[in-house]
Amino acid sequence: MEFFEKLNADFFSRLLIDIVFVTILVRLIYYKNYRKSDIVFTYFLFNVIIFIITYLMNNVDISLGAAFGLFAVFSMLRYRTEDISAKDMTYLFIVIALGLINAIAQESYVELGLLNTLLVGFTFLLDGNLFFKNEREKIIDSVELELIKPENREKLLQLLKDTTGYNVHRITVTHINLAKQRATIRAYYYNGNAA
Repeated sequence: MEFFEKLNADFFSRLLIDIVFVTILVRLIYYKNYRKSDIVFTYFLFNVIIFIITYLMNNVDISLGAAFGLFAVFSMLRYRTEDISAKDMTYLFIVIALGLINAIAQESYVELGLLNTLLVGFTFLLDGNLFFKNEREKIIDSVELELIKPENREKLLQLLKDTTGYNVHRITVTHINLAKQRATIRAYYYNGNAA
């Protein structure tokens, strides 16, 4: 019964604020730029789990230090099955921070909304192509070794522009398979910058 007493109007109001701002962050900023629907699911669940755990623990007299300890544990989690870029990890950190802030901040709902707006707005300014060109990358497997030689750089860039439709401006070699005479490369282009 005590558990249900914690799920009061304050809980649902804070949860609503949290979900609104996470939706703006993940759906309107992250997904619009990166189109990774599988990680969108992860961001939403991480946020809601952090929010619920922290809110319930906060009402059980948890110290602020313990809440930040919980935050640190979740933010250090890494997935072993795939590489997560620094940008994806930063977004994960932000959705965890939103859940934590919305669960334990003692501010009014208006002040809480302003804090969320500040964090999400700052993210949009930095990752929304307003001040910096937003560089994207694609991993391309099975490129002929001959093409990765420095003297064939322009030929490779033109081939990538023709085959991908992106105005690729630089590449890095990530793996060379001498047995198959193939290489894996990372091709970089600016968001919305088609050939």
